[in-house]
Amino acid sequence: MSENKTYSRLTDQQVEQLKSQGCRAQDWSAVTVAQGFDAGRVRDAQFEGEVKIGSLAGTVASASGLDRPCGIEEATLINCTLGDGVRVANVGSHIANYAIGDGVCIEDVGVVQTNAGAMFGNGSEIEVLNEGGGREVSLFNGMSSQFAHLLCMHRYRPKLIEKLEAFAKSQADSVKSDTGVIGAGVKISAVARIIDVNIGEAATVWGASALVNGTILSSGDAPTLIGDGVQAHDFIIGEASKITQGAIVAKTFVGQGCQVGKQFSAEGSLFFANCEAFHGEACSIFAGPYTVTHHKSTLLIAGLFSFYNAGSGTNQSNHMYKLGPVHEGKMERGCKTGSFSYMMWPCRVGPFSVVLGKHTRSFDLSDFPFSHIEAAHDGRCMVVPGLNLSTVGTVRDGAKWPTRDRRKGKVLRDRISFDVFSPLTVGRMIAGSDRLQELKDNTEKSIDIVTISGAQVKRVLLRGGIKYYRSGIHTYLLDKVVSRIEGAVEQGGGGLSQALAASPDAVYSEKWVDIGGQMMPAKRLEDLYAAVESGKIAGLETFELALDAIHDAYAEDEWAWVRHAYKKIFGTDLDTITASDSESIAEQLLAVQGKFLSLILIDAGKEFDETTQTGFAQDGSDADRAADFKAVRGEFDTNKFIKQMRQAIEDLNTRIEKLKQALAVCA
Repeated sequence: MSENKTYSRLTDQQVEQLKSQGCRAQDWSAVTVAQGFDAGRVRDAQFEGEVKIGSLAGTVASASGLDRPCGIEEATLINCTLGDGVRVANVGSHIANYAIGDGVCIEDVGVVQTNAGAMFGNGSEIEVLNEGGGREVSLFNGMSSQFAHLLCMHRYRPKLIEKLEAFAKSQADSVKSDTGVIGAGVKISAVARIIDVNIGEAATVWGASALVNGTILSSGDAPTLIGDGVQAHDFIIGEASKITQGAIVAKTFVGQGCQVGKQFSAEGSLFFANCEAFHGEACSIFAGPYTVTHHKSTLLIAGLFSFYNAGSGTNQSNHMYKLGPVHEGKMERGCKTGSFSYMMWPCRVGPFSVVLGKHTRSFDLSDFPFSHIEAAHDGRCMVVPGLNLSTVGTVRDGAKWPTRDRRKGKVLRDRISFDVFSPLTVGRMIAGSDRLQELKDNTEKSIDIVTISGAQVKRVLLRGGIKYYRSGIHTYLLDKVVSRIEGAVEQGGGGLSQALAASPDAVYSEKWVDIGGQMMPAKRLEDLYAAVESGKIAGLETFELALDAIHDAYAEDEWAWVRHAYKKIFGTDLDTITASDSESIAEQLLAVQGKFLSLILIDAGKEFDETTQTGFAQDGSDADRAADFKAVRGEFDTNKFIKQMRQAIEDLNTRIEKLKQALAVCA
């Protein structure tokens, strides 16, 4: 809808024609029309206040996909502006105080209205993580997972919080208006109430029950869908998201590319890029990118999640039967919970761990990523450190997330680091390995179980945990170094020292952090703190640009960390290695990573053993079991994942042999 469009008063002939077609107006002089207006396409309409109408020629696509004639039929319009090619029909009550874009189709609605001073969900304050308050996040349209994470989680920096809250308020205040917007190409059908809601271009709202005080972000290249039975109050929904099938959303932010439906209910929660939420319930959660909950009877409450998968019946408790719902839980990236798992907050679970059983005691296993965490019969936490490092599920997860990014459009607000092995997770493995080694060295052999951070470990498993972690640490570091050596060899071998050097712009920190799905050195975060607190970063735009710069620097920052970690683990300074040393490093990688891939193959093979065939060949003989299993599940040798792992082993051998040959030439 062009803001420069010229509108003219109706002619006497047009007024008379409209009256003859059942139309009425408080003041016909307040009704103005654009060039191409066809009075014959307006019937049984009432106009109140100032109404502007564009050309009504042609047809427009409806929510059902059918092309319908443009025009106004059986509708009351109050202080509205309509663009060209619009259809408004069968409005039960009225449409008031809206700017309606070109090519919009609105049919079979009850009331669509904007009230004076509407905020469209912006400024709505929600109590994330702690229902008792203290971590409130004020919603605004352009909020990223990184902004929300810092505002919610870093309350120990009061000056930072003060500045971020000011940024959020400024953004919220900027959308305050007495007039709502329905963008070009929007399709609305069979909706009872839309009150104080801005709707972005190309969105479809079909069959929703009630939408109150919110914003639906949408664009032509990233359309958003709001479907049947949806109730949403005090909300913001991001581009390319789908909220359908009776979902109930209250005081909630839903980011880009998310899917919420099948009677899921969410209150006081944040969902960021590519989350999926069906059947269950969320209350006061921070759902970072790729948080997934699909099952009935699943309640996520007062928790921090990302790259998370909730098993059916997963549940948490945030009150401990004491001072009320004020306790929090942190499940770091990549965690999973088994069916009917239960955790009494506060707890903290390290990255890529699996939690099973009913846990009634608090623990902090953040230094023990990739662990198997299971509750004993009395609710005590039993942990097998590092067990998930070589499982099929972990490898599959790392491969699937980048391919399942549903976000579209020009701006992707959440910055996402997808790496499973990174300075964050490998740094935790180093810390975990050191702690396990200390326990192993200082625990008498007569002791069967040792306690660590509120959890218990069988003493005999300490050695295995150390072994798992060292294998993962070595695989990651050697692979990163070999990749750099390969780059140098491709340039002729003379640039080995240069290839292994750190960038002068890189930032090193031993500790790395995960900020809403974006990994970075702790020093980068400290610098960001300082820039915001000092006023060097004075607004949201420069804040987000600073995060973009950190994201762009990830690879060089990672390499700076690898250099330090390699020297610590292997005792070798990468500045001094030669071509001969490089060949030795390549051979180490072949041995370590080859073993790692072989372990994954062994784990995958368990999916094809006789035990997994139990239940096959219903009504058939034992001889039919293998045939039935093969017909349904296929064979080990032809399975796609198995073939990929075998190919990875073959590629690894080829890669190392090629590098050794090239190094021999360089030498």
